[in-house]
Amino acid sequence: MAVKKVFVAVVARFSPQGEMTPLSIEWEDGRVFAIDRVVDKRKAASLKAGGTGMRYTIRVLGKETFLWYEDPAWFVEGKTVNQ
Repeated sequence: MAVKKVFVAVVARFSPQGEMTPLSIEWEDGRVFAIDRVVDKRKAASLKAGGTGMRYTIRVLGKETFLWYEDPAWFVEGKTVNQ
């Protein structure tokens, strides 16, 4: 399976110092998932889907995954079926 960027809507909180913290993700089909915890934040590349930006390691429904902020958009890695 190939991997692609899946752009998502994100609700984020900004601190008075400008620190951005994602709170929830809205998937392509409209489902909204609360982010239980931000485990890590660092500048990194998505080696599977391409692109660079701030990579957030997040916990959603008890599972860790990555969320990237590639100014001005948010994306996750999604699988595509090879044709």
